[in-house]
Amino acid sequence: MLDYALLDALAAVVRHGSFDRAASALNVTPSAVSQRVKLLEERVGSVLVKRGQPCVATTSGALLCRHTERVQLLESELTGRLPAVPGAWVESWPTLRVAVNDDSVGTWFIDAVAGFCVEREMLLDLVIDDQDHTAQRIRDGSVQGAVTTQAEPVQGCRSVRLGRMRYLAVCAPDFHERYFADGVTRETLQRTPCVDFNPKDQLQKRFMRRITRAEMDPPLHWIPHVAGFLRACVTGMGWGLCPERMIAPHLESGELVDMAPGKPVDVDLYWQSWRLSIGWLDDFGSVLRKRAAELLD
Repeated sequence: MLDYALLDALAAVVRHGSFDRAASALNVTPSAVSQRVKLLEERVGSVLVKRGQPCVATTSGALLCRHTERVQLLESELTGRLPAVPGAWVESWPTLRVAVNDDSVGTWFIDAVAGFCVEREMLLDLVIDDQDHTAQRIRDGSVQGAVTTQAEPVQGCRSVRLGRMRYLAVCAPDFHERYFADGVTRETLQRTPCVDFNPKDQLQKRFMRRITRAEMDPPLHWIPHVAGFLRACVTGMGWGLCPERMIAPHLESGELVDMAPGKPVDVDLYWQSWRLSIGWLDDFGSVLRKRAAELLD
């Protein structure tokens, strides 16, 4: 028989990335969380958490986390369907934890799901990660669904295509005149400052390989904030790949120029969620797919 107090401690450590933050979420001491995880590991006979910054689940730990998250979501769904008992407090705001990339959050994702969350009284807990890495979040059991570039379903999940995000390589007009007066070439790209979101961000490298058929190592600004990334391009700090939906007004006003007209970088996005049928999660996925078809290419 599984002890859910121990499982909840494990899931909290993986969800929050540390024993201290898990303890705060569970309203217990870090020592209590550590003891519960250790006891669970002893009962299972396997290490379940790789201690570090952040803490991550092992393969066995991820399996238990996914099971625990599913049970918690099923309990929330059941509670929401039970008739109210006079004098009893009923949890009416279940939470969906979803991994999604920052560009999607800043352009189309919130518009796609806001109506559902309001109507169904659903709380959203977003985990922000690069679109090439969000699938790992559902794989390790820390989220119930993910917007990802991975088409192949994670084990125990289903995958459906949402649509395509188009990115354009852009910079400020003065920046373009200074660095790209002779064209966007291997030589100019190599010496020109570029804006990267974080080390996981491969869009700029993908664009440069397409243009030069070579691996480039230009000077880099690291700006892991979608609005800050855009401002860095607008103010002439560097060039970068930005979502077409986000920069359309800046292109129209002349604040930004398309460095390589006709050479966008297209990114296909997929929705991966548990194959286990859970009402709220299934409905959320259905609405997300419908709205994404309207908001994405």
